[in-house]
Amino acid sequence: MKEQHSLASIIRKNESELLAEWSKEQVSRQTRRDKVHEADAARVSSEFLNGVVDAASQGSLDARSSGWSKVREILGEFSATRAAQGYSPSETATFVFSLKKPLFARLRKDLSSDPQALGDEMWNATVLLDELGLYTTEMYQKSREQVIQHQQRELMELSTPVVELWEGVLALPLIGTLDSGRTQVVMENLLEKIVESGAALAIIDITGVPTVDTLVAQHLMKTVAAARLMGADCIISGIRPQIAQTIVHLGVDLSAVTTKASLADAFAIALKRTGARIERSEA
Repeated sequence: MKEQHSLASIIRKNESELLAEWSKEQVSRQTRRDKVHEADAARVSSEFLNGVVDAASQGSLDARSSGWSKVREILGEFSATRAAQGYSPSETATFVFSLKKPLFARLRKDLSSDPQALGDEMWNATVLLDELGLYTTEMYQKSREQVIQHQQRELMELSTPVVELWEGVLALPLIGTLDSGRTQVVMENLLEKIVESGAALAIIDITGVPTVDTLVAQHLMKTVAAARLMGADCIISGIRPQIAQTIVHLGVDLSAVTTKASLADAFAIALKRTGARIERSEA
């Protein structure tokens, strides 16, 4: 095949026109209008075309080969940015797929006199852009999963606050289901606060925990044991009648831990242990 019929040379020859037509195509397919994002997409488009020309000039159109690492890096960063901005997978992949229309138009114009070359180059361009589009979707999915994991981590930390009720007395109100991942966050937050405040008592309130099974009880005992290793004793509050029955039926031994029905009762016990006393003031 002649050099002037190669995909790289055609893109290089029509680069400015391709960029202009590709940008219009991207804008027409986007559901949102944001000048900042459009400007960023224009910059990435230029970098992407230059990368495609450089990689294709090396003779390989295999998007997974080492020669295309720069292009994959550009698409990876672009996908991560779009995932963080809340774009959908299809909107992100459209960045690559929208190049087909203007590129095919240029191929037909430049290779109209050579049907065989036109067919070959259109097939090469189709396979290449499909591979790059799928790669963009894969990178978007990975980036989105990382964003979701980060958000879940932040939500778990927000849902397990450790508050200082009194000098030397901490409270850890739990709401929702306790699983292994959340238990780890609970432990970390509690132990960090114990070290920071030097507290000797911690109240773990499970009023907001809907059910207590063997696994939840084990998680609670692990948290209590970890706190004791740091020099703080624990009181578990929020033991409702149904939870007490469940614990007895499960055969879970909580005899080594002080338990109370309400946070107020647990707080009263904690104050006694610290030697503090609260009295009603006379009107």
